[in-house]
Parts: sequence; structure tokens; C-alpha cells
Amino acid sequence: MATTTGTQGGRPQHDEEQLVLVAREVEFDWSDLPWHWIPGDPVITHTFNVMHLLLPAGEDWFVRVLQEALPMIRDDRVREDVLGFIGQEAMHSQAHGGVLGHFAAAGVDVAAYTRQVDWAFRILLGGRDLRGRRAENWLVERIALIAAIEHYTAVLGDWVLDSPALDRAGADPTMLDLLRWHGAEEVEHRAVCFDLLTHLDSSYIRRVRAYLLVTPALFWLWVRGVRFLMAVDPEVDRRARWRDWAAAARRGLLPSPALLLREIVPYLRRGYHPNQQGSVEPAIRYLATSPAARAGH
Repeated sequence: MATTTGTQGGRPQHDEEQLVLVAREVEFDWSDLPWHWIPGDPVITHTFNVMHLLLPAGEDWFVRVLQEALPMIRDDRVREDVLGFIGQEAMHSQAHGGVLGHFAAAGVDVAAYTRQVDWAFRILLGGRDLRGRRAENWLVERIALIAAIEHYTAVLGDWVLDSPALDRAGADPTMLDLLRWHGAEEVEHRAVCFDLLTHLDSSYIRRVRAYLLVTPALFWLWVRGVRFLMAVDPEVDRRARWRDWAAAARRGLLPSPALLLREIVPYLRRGYHPNQQGSVEPAIRYLATSPAARAGH
């Protein structure tokens, strides 16, 4: 685990050489994926499935925003990391988008939800007809939102890399590989958007404001997505309940509410940096053995 030893150009310096981020080609075969890929548990299946509805549009938005930021970057290492991040996020979008074909094959139409998600990222959070400082401010504001989102994706990535209960529950191995490959890369590039934000604007108030906006918005989108998928699932006739989440967390099949609440506090500390939490080593080990990454290579 690297420890922060100073700053240069708005980017924390560490006592170990930083990773070089690369976009890994991956291959996933969904032809044998069961509809409820966690056997007998549609609620947990669909809690994970929400990411396939959210992430293609969301990660395409990440890519567009960071490409727009490239001319503003004055630090060569920050630029290199951002380029690696862009490549990885583009691959994530493609991989999760491929799962949507699985929904279509099952006769499930998710367009009512994905259209709204696409509107949020393309219109509500998209480019605006602004010039000069106002344009730069809107760009940095969106980078602050992405940095906040990346905090949660890194937390979830770290969790899914250490989730043996999913294997014991008989979760589909191809889907587990997708989740763990993606989660490992989220841990690997967890600091990129945070470093970019502090390189462009070190405002603590902006960082906290963005985080306090992102947290309830992500929660609402996720809960709404689970309810939507349960409603359109042709094989179930009940709604998801809050106690389903608590029960799944006790079994180790979902992150617990307590875990997610605990992760709010570190980000709000003035001296916080993503590399202060956990270790990147489990992510690197998984990426070296991921079946999809090995197949793509």
C-alpha cells in the first residue's frame, strides 16, 4: 500500500511507482447465462443487474468528460493516467452493454429505464453552450461528480474481489468474472479522477458538494433500477423489499448498508486520498488470472 509523501502539480506522490493503466481486451460469452444467474434469488441477481443498465451510458459519459479535460492537463503523469482511465472505462461500457442482449433474448424490454439514464448523462450532465471560465467550471464540476462516483465503484470493486459467498451461492462464473474484472480495474484506477480534480481545482468545498449530490442520486437510481427489473421480470410476481438487502448482506451476497455508510466518512476528510484505503494488490492478482482478460489477450 502506497503512502502519500507529498504533492507535485496537484497530484499526490507516493513511495512506490504508480501503475501504468492499460485497457484490457476481454471476451465474455453470455450464451449460457441463466436469467437468474444467482440460483433461486432474483432480488440479488437484479441488484447486480442494475449496473448493466446504468454503466454503458454512465461510463460513456465519463469518457466524454475526461476527453474534454485533456487540453487542460499540465502534468504528464496525470495525462497518462487519464488516458489509461478513458481506455478502461470505454471497455467497461462495451462489456456491460453486451449483457443487454441477454435481457433482449429473455424477452425483457429495459428501454424504459435505459432511456431515462441516457437522458440524465447526455442532456442533464452533458455539454452546455458555455464559454471561457463558465465552460471550465462546468467541466470541473462534472469531474468532481465522477471522482465521487469512482469512490463508490472502488469500494464495490474491493468488495466483489473478496466475496466468496457469491461462489458458494452458485453464481454464474462468467458473470462473476465480469464483476471481478471490472471491480479490479476500478480499484486499480481509483485515484485517477480524484487526482485530476485536485490538479484542476483543489477546492475542498467543491469535492464535498459533489459527493453529497452523488450519494443520494446513486442510491435512488439503484433502488429504482432493482424495482424496475423486478417489475419486468417474467418469472417473479413480487417486489424487492428492504429486508431482502439486509438478509443478502448477512449472507455475504451484497455489501451491507453499514459498509456503504462507513465509506462516506473518509471521503469527507479534508486530507483524504483514495490510495489511503485498502490495497491494489488483490486487484492486480485478479487481473492476471481473469478468464475474460486471458481470453481477450
